[in-house]
Amino acid sequence: MAVLFSIVPLLLIALAVYGAVVVLRRSRQVSRAWSSGITADARCIRSYTTTSRSGDSVRTTLHHVYEFATRDGRGIRFDETGGPSTRVEGDIVTVHYLPEHPERATAKVPAPGKLAASTGCALLFVTGFIAFAIFLIVVANSDSMH
Repeated sequence: MAVLFSIVPLLLIALAVYGAVVVLRRSRQVSRAWSSGITADARCIRSYTTTSRSGDSVRTTLHHVYEFATRDGRGIRFDETGGPSTRVEGDIVTVHYLPEHPERATAKVPAPGKLAASTGCALLFVTGFIAFAIFLIVVANSDSMH
């Protein structure tokens, strides 16, 4: 039984670390896109929502699909979550992108402070989650020693 209480928290830690890597990678991509200075006009070609259930709660996420042309004329289409709910199909927005990865563009208005704060909060949550999982491992192992 103690093995179960060690393995499950280790799996949760691995999942949390993966989540932290995803958050850090996207934060870095958005930050680099903002600082690249390369922008283009993009058209919002679709807006949709997805829902996910977790027990009794339901989470709805708003997505926007954008299309734009890079400076070298390539057509790029990308999907981004978290845009304003007032944005509708046909709206023209400014996107920021890196020339080597235009598919990772963002239509978010540059807000480095907001990005840093949201990334920091996500990492703080993950750190607390990992600390709790470590606590479970320690408690499970201390009970099995007696």
